[in-house]
Amino acid sequence: MNIPVVSQLPIPSFFDPDRVGDVWRVPYQQRAIDAEAWATQQSIRPASDDRVRVCLLAIDVQNTFCIPDFELFVGGRSGRGAIDDDQRLCEFIYRNLGLITEIAPTMDTHTAMQIFHPIFWVNERGEHPIPTATMIRLEDVQTGVWKVNPAVAYSVANGDYQTLQSHALHYTRTLTENGKYPLTVWAYHSMLGGIGHALVSAVEEAMFFHCIARSSQTNFQIKGDNPLTENYSVLRPEVMDGIDGSAIAQKNSPLIQKLLDFDAVIIAGQAKSHCVAWTIDDLLTEILDKDPKLAKKIYLLEDCTSPVVVPGVIDFTEQADEAFQRFAAAGMTLIRSTDSLSDRLTNAN
Repeated sequence: MNIPVVSQLPIPSFFDPDRVGDVWRVPYQQRAIDAEAWATQQSIRPASDDRVRVCLLAIDVQNTFCIPDFELFVGGRSGRGAIDDDQRLCEFIYRNLGLITEIAPTMDTHTAMQIFHPIFWVNERGEHPIPTATMIRLEDVQTGVWKVNPAVAYSVANGDYQTLQSHALHYTRTLTENGKYPLTVWAYHSMLGGIGHALVSAVEEAMFFHCIARSSQTNFQIKGDNPLTENYSVLRPEVMDGIDGSAIAQKNSPLIQKLLDFDAVIIAGQAKSHCVAWTIDDLLTEILDKDPKLAKKIYLLEDCTSPVVVPGVIDFTEQADEAFQRFAAAGMTLIRSTDSLSDRLTNAN
């Protein structure tokens, strides 16, 4: 590739790192004016002029995962994980505005009655599982420790409770056979229509600024709205087939192909142990199937992602780190947000 030498840009004065952990309204019209003026001042060309096309895949940078006191805040071991990650991510976007061709944020998108939410399950006393602290394994469904809540069949399966219960058994068996995490019952999160579903305000502002400054539409990717399967990865759900072998979901083939068509793909977001790791793993599977050399075009922003850690309950730090080392061994490159992106791309090619 003929890599352009592009100096890192200054960070616009409106960016306030102290507000990254807060929720607020982005002043779109003012930022649009600012972005067009910034593009002129900094000699930033439209993305259509890029000779080297770079995509930033930002996974689930949403309030529900990134703001303290929201449903599934990813604090990591530091307790500030996602806040610090998002500050670095915003600064990375602003500094590399002239190199990032397109930003594709994934949006975890849920309703209440989904297989990983408490209302979906009951025990023999009619109690719902405790979110985050409960993992439902194959043997739990086989023995009836947990069963599908009959009341959800009306909304989820047109009243066919038996088929729904059979699906639960098939689902947990498939997770086990495929070596996936057990089905975790999460707190209600990323609820469609709710404030937790929205992008973190500071990150949304940075992405909007990029969109206007580079005349490059932000490529939003919705995932996770299927009630019958989890969707950690934006590229494919955890389980794609029903008990009869028919498809209940499918791979995001258009996004897979689009990512592989870029000259470089940079990945960041939350959580490192789950949605980030699973997305990268699925992308690596596609790469190995097509051409293992394609792995070298994937860059992982290691300081813009954190693992799920619930003190005293669960800690996925080691699993996340092991996954990233495996990705690096396959040819992907671990980078930090302060690295010179143009230098990195040049050295890799």
